[in-house]
Amino acid sequence: GPLATRYREAAARILAAARADHGAYDKLAQLTDHIGNRLSGSEALDQAITWAQKTLTADGHENVHAERVMVPHWVRGEEAAEIVAPIHRPLVILGLGMTPGTPKKGITAPLVVVTDFDELEALGDAVRGKLVLYNHAMPPYSPADGAHYGESVRFRSDGPVRAAARGAVGALVRSVTARSLRTPHTGATQAKPGTATVPSASVTLEDAELLARLARDGEVKVHLALGAQTLPDVPSANVVAELRGREKPDEVVVIGGHIDSWDVGQGAHDDGAGIVTMMQALTTLRRLGLVPRRTIRVVLYTNEENGLAGARTYVKDHAGELEHHVAAVESDSGGFAPVGLAVNVDDAHAAEARSMVTDLLALLEPIHATHLEIAPSGADIGPMVAAASVPTLGLIVEGSRYFDYHHTPADTLDKVNPDELALDVAAMATIAYVLADMDGTLPRSAGRPRGRD
Repeated sequence: GPLATRYREAAARILAAARADHGAYDKLAQLTDHIGNRLSGSEALDQAITWAQKTLTADGHENVHAERVMVPHWVRGEEAAEIVAPIHRPLVILGLGMTPGTPKKGITAPLVVVTDFDELEALGDAVRGKLVLYNHAMPPYSPADGAHYGESVRFRSDGPVRAAARGAVGALVRSVTARSLRTPHTGATQAKPGTATVPSASVTLEDAELLARLARDGEVKVHLALGAQTLPDVPSANVVAELRGREKPDEVVVIGGHIDSWDVGQGAHDDGAGIVTMMQALTTLRRLGLVPRRTIRVVLYTNEENGLAGARTYVKDHAGELEHHVAAVESDSGGFAPVGLAVNVDDAHAAEARSMVTDLLALLEPIHATHLEIAPSGADIGPMVAAASVPTLGLIVEGSRYFDYHHTPADTLDKVNPDELALDVAAMATIAYVLADMDGTLPRSAGRPRGRD
């Protein structure tokens, strides 16, 4: 197609430069090893925001600044759980994000085990006064069907509220992963103001299966103690940097990811890899002297994990510009090898978008990243679709291992391959450059503003 023809030489330069450079991995090492995990409200997140501004400035980018955002401040506190009958055995847990704490001495209650919400409802009043275990098994990853995350995560996000509505005193949720070495996976639960919920924690696959086996034989009692607190909101910031366009600087292509992470591990794949990919993509173009017609703007969003305040504040702060945002691209699926793009578009515009993006992705044939899906493209860019029908895209990466580490203490730098991360930079620099320089733009449509959290 015309894009693949016109940009073949530029793409070849970008791919060669990015593949030969481990600058993104070096940035990720600074972020993860020297700062660490970065939950909203933490000192570490403040340090990461300062680090990002200094790093983007050192790379020579324009308009580097932070944009203030008020974010939730949830603190985990000390946590413990154990089986107290019919055996005594500790459980490995992580409190779910935004859960309320238990009374200081914890709660001890009989356990009921369900695999889905239908089973919960069928129990009726038998749930009252009990701890509910959602033992829903996430199916294994497959190339055809993906990770099955959406069908499994609802028990984490909605399960505690549904248990509270039935009179439960707490909830345990089987970790959202298909493979485990007795590692718990945290993540946000819905705790909307005015909605009743209960203290809740994730348990490992191994412990969930143990509890289910014991419950089949008779009554099981569990003790759960969570020291979680929700404190008043605190200031944080989105970080912004630009490569200003040479002809149409007021038209913008946004590329970004989220700078916060959960408070376990190092936030390496989620989403340290995503933000350093975007930072290094911009740096690669600048070093090559490739200045597109439009502006490429990197946005590192705060508070994706437990609130999306950064994404919503960006839309509010830039409301007057959104009609000139011609595309937004997100990376929030880990730093594995790139596979292609997800395009968030309604049915009426799918054929047009598919044709244009297929043409663009042909430039990525040398790195085998030509796959295209019409699908949701990211949580942080979803609000732009809702506010102004901004065309949005998500970087798809090889996904068979992501949920082994997602939201766990195991999400650390050693799980990221520097060569695969360099391929992500190569893909994103090419995609951003073409979107910002090509004659036309992607179609604006109602889209489907949702994504992974």
